[in-house]
Amino acid sequence: MNYDIRHVSKGNRREMLALRVAKNQRAFIETIEECLAEAEQWKEFRPVGLYVDNVPVGFAMYGSLKDSQGGHNLWIDRMLIDEQFQSRGFGRMFMELLIERVLKEYGEQPIYLSVYKENRGAVHLYETLGFVFIGEYDTAGEEIMRKG
Repeated sequence: MNYDIRHVSKGNRREMLALRVAKNQRAFIETIEECLAEAEQWKEFRPVGLYVDNVPVGFAMYGSLKDSQGGHNLWIDRMLIDEQFQSRGFGRMFMELLIERVLKEYGEQPIYLSVYKENRGAVHLYETLGFVFIGEYDTAGEEIMRKG
């Protein structure tokens, strides 16, 4: 299988907007429409499509965002796999590829993400990839995890 991460552009935007998470996961992540609107407003975000053998299977956003002390933190801010492609290992594969990509683009540093603890599948995946809870919350009430 060929795994590919592509920047969201006019050419693949419609493919991205067609992706959906399972109904029981919708409370855990913003819609892709909301994500792309945020990326338009906050140029630090880099929205990307996740492809397997040229088929769009997921979406993610990452970037280097300013922290409260004026520095920057590296975030994998969103990641989802379309409901019809879940339970095939794509989430793990793409998280590994995203981690590799952001470290290559921004340099070796801690990576942050946020998650609702009730999203047990995501929490388990992130923990197996080395993320740990740091006892802080983002503005939406999600718990923040850090790797590195």
